[in-house]
Amino acid sequence: MLNREKGVKRLTKDYSSGSLTKEHINKRGYNKFLEISNEVSVSINEQKIIEDKQWDGWKGYATNTKLSAEDVCRQYCELWVVEMAYRVTKSTLDIRPMFHFTPRRIEAHVCICFVAYKVYKEMERVLKLKGVSLSVDKVLSIAKTITTVKVKLPKSNKYLLKTMILTPKQRLVEPMLCAKYWHM
Repeated sequence: MLNREKGVKRLTKDYSSGSLTKEHINKRGYNKFLEISNEVSVSINEQKIIEDKQWDGWKGYATNTKLSAEDVCRQYCELWVVEMAYRVTKSTLDIRPMFHFTPRRIEAHVCICFVAYKVYKEMERVLKLKGVSLSVDKVLSIAKTITTVKVKLPKSNKYLLKTMILTPKQRLVEPMLCAKYWHM
């Protein structure tokens, strides 16, 4: 309600100054209250503002499914899970669009993205299970500081591997690196 009043004030100010043109006409935001006539003049449609006020305090969902109203509302309330998955894949996993042209490459790319997200969610689960109060992002940044040294033993073809866990933060995430915690 308050935002609409601000939007209408802005439109009225722009209209009064004569800076509104037909390029401002679209159905987004508060420009939906504008109407064009004779392909030249722009005016504010007061009737549309009154009609819009009738919906103050109400939220509506438009759908083309046969779901019940309760199911539509429940699904919408869980939309944040999907949005969070996109946010994780774009930011933390740094997955970007790829332009593949063969079905096999497209499927492989989708598979890799899915596996990366599954590993992220599994790490989230393990952190919660172990009572570690760090985010996956924080654990990943700490894990990047852990190194493994590989030394070839003299007079043999054998190698000695040593993972360097040096700081308290590295010790905190060490159990997450152990394969026995991962059940995929």
